[in-house]
Amino acid sequence: MKLKIAKLPGDGIGPEVVEQAVKAVDAVCKRFGHSAEYSFAYAGACAIDRYGDAFPEESYRVCLESDAVLFGAVGDPRFDNDPSAKVRPEQGLLAMRKQLGLYANLRPVETFRSLIHKSPLKEELVDGADFLCVRELTGGMYFGEKGRSDGGDTAWDTNIYHRYEVERILKLSYEYARQRRRHLTVVDKANVLESSRLWRQIAQEMAPRYPDVETDYMYVDNAAMKLITCPKFFDVIVTENTFGDILTDEASCISGSMGLLASASVGEKTSVFEPIHGSYPQAAGKNIANPLATILSAAMMFEYAFGLIEEGKVIRKAVADSIDAGIVTEDLGGKYSTSEVGDKVAELIIEKNC
Repeated sequence: MKLKIAKLPGDGIGPEVVEQAVKAVDAVCKRFGHSAEYSFAYAGACAIDRYGDAFPEESYRVCLESDAVLFGAVGDPRFDNDPSAKVRPEQGLLAMRKQLGLYANLRPVETFRSLIHKSPLKEELVDGADFLCVRELTGGMYFGEKGRSDGGDTAWDTNIYHRYEVERILKLSYEYARQRRRHLTVVDKANVLESSRLWRQIAQEMAPRYPDVETDYMYVDNAAMKLITCPKFFDVIVTENTFGDILTDEASCISGSMGLLASASVGEKTSVFEPIHGSYPQAAGKNIANPLATILSAAMMFEYAFGLIEEGKVIRKAVADSIDAGIVTEDLGGKYSTSEVGDKVAELIIEKNC
């Protein structure tokens, strides 16, 4: 099979971790007889420097003409504390999601037995935790009308949702729940927010269409608590954009490191696969960043973009074996560099013992 992959490393550690994911992809292609064709494009601060645009038209074209996008991260300290900046790296990520119609972000959370001790939570709480967060990605406050008045002293962000946006993300979530343990938790703030009441109303309308899936409803503050006190309760969680952004970062403590969490953004056009950890500029160029989340995102790419389930399993097994062997970066207590971890995972894939 020929795989057309857009490669957008982005900023900070993005280029380093994407390079390791490419090693894993190439190893899988060698083992299974596929071929990968990569097209490079800019996004984030590097795109602003080159084009004055965080997601230029050329990058959109490259993504559109590819079967999948392997993405690194955006973000640069030059923009973080400059409220007057007209163009920001993060705008590139939002533009990518909007233009590609990526309305659902999938973030699986699972534990690795040999790393349970790295979680700040008790072992009996996290051992065996395995759930999928489905975050709505193109609506809510991030895309609603925003502005300032009173000379800049008053600010507002509009949290707006339309029925079709809620229906499509719920439909997708029910389908994933059917493929897992048939339990869906709808997270909202329906006791306060009108937009959340719309979410709950639509979810209650749709639930009878999926009698084989247990549906429950949870306020976001309760969900945040339950993620920490009883993470094994969850199977599939679905929620709106802002809540999903916060909850999925919180969930990273379950696995012990944000450097282990992969994600896929899917929707109307080309899907994007990326780690959730951001650009981590302090580590950029030092060859110390954990590449496993990006490598696991490549596993999701094989599964969700190409329907190659066995290839994805092989990458996951290679990652698990490298962790068990202690071939990890310093954030997981190891002594190995970014590139050494990437080399080891690729080696394990080719060895065919995965």
